[in-house]
Amino acid sequence: MINFTVGPVQSDPEIREIGRENVPYFRTPEFSALMKENEERLLKLANAPADSRVAFLTGSGSAAMECAVMNLFGPQDKLIVINGGSFGARFAKICDIHRIPHDEIRPEFGCGVTEDDLAAFAGKGYTGLLVNAGETSTGVLYDVEMIGRFCREQGLILVVDAVSSFIADEMQMEQWGVDLVLTGSQKALALPPGISLLMMGPRAIRRAMEHETESLYFDVKDYLKNGERGQTPFTPAVAILIQLHRRLEKIFEEGVEKERARVRDLAADFREKIRDLPLEILTKCPSNAVTSLHPTGTRADGTPVKATEIFSVLKDEYGIWICPSGGDLADYMFRVGHIGYLTTEDNDRLIGAFRDLMRRGIL
Repeated sequence: MINFTVGPVQSDPEIREIGRENVPYFRTPEFSALMKENEERLLKLANAPADSRVAFLTGSGSAAMECAVMNLFGPQDKLIVINGGSFGARFAKICDIHRIPHDEIRPEFGCGVTEDDLAAFAGKGYTGLLVNAGETSTGVLYDVEMIGRFCREQGLILVVDAVSSFIADEMQMEQWGVDLVLTGSQKALALPPGISLLMMGPRAIRRAMEHETESLYFDVKDYLKNGERGQTPFTPAVAILIQLHRRLEKIFEEGVEKERARVRDLAADFREKIRDLPLEILTKCPSNAVTSLHPTGTRADGTPVKATEIFSVLKDEYGIWICPSGGDLADYMFRVGHIGYLTTEDNDRLIGAFRDLMRRGIL
C-alpha cells in the first residue's frame, strides 16, 4: 500500500526499525537526556521564544487540543474560535464541554480568514483565540502571521493547532506572537500515532501555572515540572519518543528548510500533474500538507462521479490510500496528503491510477 492520507502517514525504514525494538525502561538518565534533546529541537523547529517549553502527552492531537484549552482558559474567559471545518468545530466543542464562553468566525468553505473578519471582534473583551493553522478537513492554511498581529493588538492568548501543518508549513512562534502550538506524532513528523506535543511560550506557561485545572492526567503543570528533569508525570509512549528523537536528529542533519521544501515540492508536483484531470482543487490557500479535491466528471449513466467510490476502488484494487471525507462532503470531496515518506514517483503512481479510473469511467 501507498499511503496518501494525512495521518497516520508513512515512516522511513530507519524509523520503522526503531519501532521493532523492545521498549526500554524510561526512568533513566539516558532517557531524560533524550527527552531534553527532543524538547530543544522541537522548539527550534517552531522558532519559539526564549524560555519556551514542551509538554509531551501520550494521546492524539485532539488530546493536545483539549489539554491546551482547559489549561489556559476557563468560564471567566471569552474566546474567538475560527471554525472552518471539522477541527475548528472540535475546538468549539471543547469550549462547550468546559463551559468557556466563545464566539465563532466561520469563513467561506475553502477560504481563509480576512482582516475584516477579525476586525469585527476587536475591543469586545475577548481573551484568547483558537485556530487550526491547517484545517485538515478542508486543506485550508490560515494566515497565522496576520492572526497573530490581531491577537497582539488585542492582548489575546493565541493557541494554534498545527497538527497537520507543523514542519509542512512555516511556523514562527516568536515572530508571529503565537503563545502555544500543538501537534501530533502521526502527521509530518511521520511517526506512529500516540504522542501529542504542546510547545508553550512564556505567556502560555505563566497562564497555565496560574490556572486551576480540574484534571489529573491533563494538568500541564505536572508535565512542565517533570519535564525539567526530562521526564513525564505518567508512562509515555516510550518507543515513539525514541523514534521522535531520531526523526528530529535527521531533520537537523539534512536541514530544516530542506524538509519543508520536500513537502512543498511534493505538493506542487502533485497539483501540477492533475491539471488536466477532472479534479477541482477546492482550497484557495492550501497547506503544503494536503490537497482537497472534488471530482468533476460524470459516469456513463450521467450521474456525478462520487469521491467515496474513488477512495474504495483505489484502496481495494490499486493498493493506494487517499483520505476520504465524512458527512455531507463524503461523496463530494477527497483529500491527498503530501506528508510522510513519499516521493514524486509515488505521485506518479497515484496519477497513473487516476488516469486508469478515467478510462474505466470511475473518474
